[in-house]
Amino acid sequence: MKLLRFGPAGAEKPGILDAQNRIRDLSAVLLDIDGAAFTSGAIEILRKLDLETLPLVEDGARIGPCVGNVGNFVAVGLNYSAHCTETYAEIPEEPILFNKARSCIVGPNDDVILPPGSVKTDWEVEIAFVISKRASYVSEESALEYIGGYFICNDVSEREYQLERSGTQWGRGKGCATFGPIGPYLVTPDEIADPQNLALWLDVNGDRMQSDSTHTMIFSIAKLVSYISHYMILEPGDIVTTGTPPGVGLGMKPERYLKRGDVMVLGVEGLGEQRQNVR
Repeated sequence: MKLLRFGPAGAEKPGILDAQNRIRDLSAVLLDIDGAAFTSGAIEILRKLDLETLPLVEDGARIGPCVGNVGNFVAVGLNYSAHCTETYAEIPEEPILFNKARSCIVGPNDDVILPPGSVKTDWEVEIAFVISKRASYVSEESALEYIGGYFICNDVSEREYQLERSGTQWGRGKGCATFGPIGPYLVTPDEIADPQNLALWLDVNGDRMQSDSTHTMIFSIAKLVSYISHYMILEPGDIVTTGTPPGVGLGMKPERYLKRGDVMVLGVEGLGEQRQNVR
């Protein structure tokens, strides 16, 4: 299934794509696409629905973040070796973890807003996932059983805030308003044969900046779920974004960063596309 949330910011309704890629309104049968939907069994009930009986959503509706009521927003840094090389960082021996603020989450096509005075705001296409059941000290072998679905995340990052002001503080450069576009869809695991073999890419103003595959991750998604669960409890509705491949502005010579009027278009194989105007 491809699940999504549509409508005005803060008042999104749950939806689902039908066989013709039309949005159907789920609000009569589901409160939201969030952790509670997984723990209540509501997500599994959706599989039995005749989607043709659900109301169609009018074309042009805003697509919101694909997960509502997010609890923890965990992020992984430096998870592609070529990205480490381009940013002159050592390849980590263990996953690097940090948090993005929940308040930075926006829809996949919402504007990305440069913070006042920002001169080094950067792009990062990533595959992300949502946790479907409580995960604590889980094994790598069983880790994928705790994932409720996959989606795209643009881990927008202000490099000066992150790396230069009073030392390195990743959370400071990663949590600004609009720095967490997610969606458009939450794609259930049964539609993704191998999450470690998906192409991902990002363009700025039509120029291809990032192009790689999840196959080249240093730490697999299963490894990340297991590892993170040994240092914090992951609850249903928590989301994790897994790191970006090479091609970020920080790694270019000369460095290149986002400016007002730029347009980012990004995608992950099987998970759709995002498009953001920078203002």
